[in-house]
Amino acid sequence: MKKIKFIYALVFIFAFTLISCNTDDLDPSLEQNKSVEGSITDVDNLYGILKGAYSRMTASGYYGRDIIINNEVRTDNCFSNGNSGRFTTQASLTYNSNTGFFWDEAYATIASANIIIGTDVTSLTGDQDYGRHLQGEAYAMRALVHFDLLKQYGQENVGGSLGVPYVTEFKGDNLYPARNTIAENKSMIMSDLETAFNMMSDDYFDNTKEFISKYTAKALESRVAVYFGDWPTAVTASEAVINSQLYSIVSKDNYVASWAGKGNSNSIFELAFSATDNQGINGLAYIYRTTGGGSYGDVQVIDEVADIFESGDVRGVGGILGWEGTMLRNIGKYPDNQGYDNVPIIRYEEVILNYAEALLETGGDALTQLNKIPANRGATLYTSATKENILLERRKELMFEGFRYDDLMRTGSDIVKYSLQQNFASTIPYGDSRLAFPIPQAEIDANSNMVQNDGY
Repeated sequence: MKKIKFIYALVFIFAFTLISCNTDDLDPSLEQNKSVEGSITDVDNLYGILKGAYSRMTASGYYGRDIIINNEVRTDNCFSNGNSGRFTTQASLTYNSNTGFFWDEAYATIASANIIIGTDVTSLTGDQDYGRHLQGEAYAMRALVHFDLLKQYGQENVGGSLGVPYVTEFKGDNLYPARNTIAENKSMIMSDLETAFNMMSDDYFDNTKEFISKYTAKALESRVAVYFGDWPTAVTASEAVINSQLYSIVSKDNYVASWAGKGNSNSIFELAFSATDNQGINGLAYIYRTTGGGSYGDVQVIDEVADIFESGDVRGVGGILGWEGTMLRNIGKYPDNQGYDNVPIIRYEEVILNYAEALLETGGDALTQLNKIPANRGATLYTSATKENILLERRKELMFEGFRYDDLMRTGSDIVKYSLQQNFASTIPYGDSRLAFPIPQAEIDANSNMVQNDGY
């Protein structure tokens, strides 16, 4: 990949016929010398580019595996046993700037979104209202991916003020972008989500949940607002999702089985995976368990985690958790060994927990919202809503989905060494330079305006 133009590297070779366009007509290329000018003539072309962007997000380096696993093995949930040598570096926080993690996949996705956003829909044939809706999806996608980058590469948790370059044009004039500040990143993310919500229409609500819908933007807004402690915004965004009445909490009896399903009532947005994706050894299931000895199973659950669940809680042992011999495992989430399960990006239960926390911080009835989760999991209801209780319930409900690291960081928490199984030697204090990924060295070498994080 040509790093000098890292943000604009993803372009498309168009092979349009006079009859139609589908996703097979849009083959992604990392070559910079291709052009899209004049190639987008119909709204269906935007749909094809968007499908390609979603596909980019399913890569094993991004939501197909790594961003989720990295946010679990660096916490008090999981560790890497080194069975195939995978994720030991991340779990011990000994990575260096030669590892790019999901940087390339993220900015390639952003490039696709910017192609869609930058298109004049009025010049296209086809359903232009749908074209504007697709542009709304692209705005939400651009916000989500920049937010993912900010949380991993930004300096919020290591004492600095720099975020990541926020890119709003495909092949713009600035090929050597500097890092925006964290405050600028937040403002631009929120602006994109608001634009997305206003542009998308309920007329194009996707029942499969495999495309971003109008209220996905508000759900993501609640997530961003909670991360930054913007509690009034978190309240209003969460209420918008709840009042839409489009989603519901999955019941205790259906919870475990729901992970083998697609488009469930609690799903707000999920990435599509199928047999044609052929994740196999690079999928989540292969890392989380051995499945009778046929998988790598590098990522084990720390033994003590079993103790945080009551007997009868479907998220504990006998439900989501299980033992493979002496090894505690994530048995229930992402159950298909070949990686054919869709990966939920945001669930309704998260929004309820976002709402509970925001109500706690603003003086509302947090307890009622908090108890909606254990009431549907076979767990004892809370008698009071506290920050500790909400974070505990988030840990239980969102375990193995990549949220724990972000929750520790946004609350200014140390990563406590409490088990011999954890890969790092001692407690890692909040503010330690290792809590932010290094900017890839190839990016530093190619872009004179790029600043490396401390410690690398």
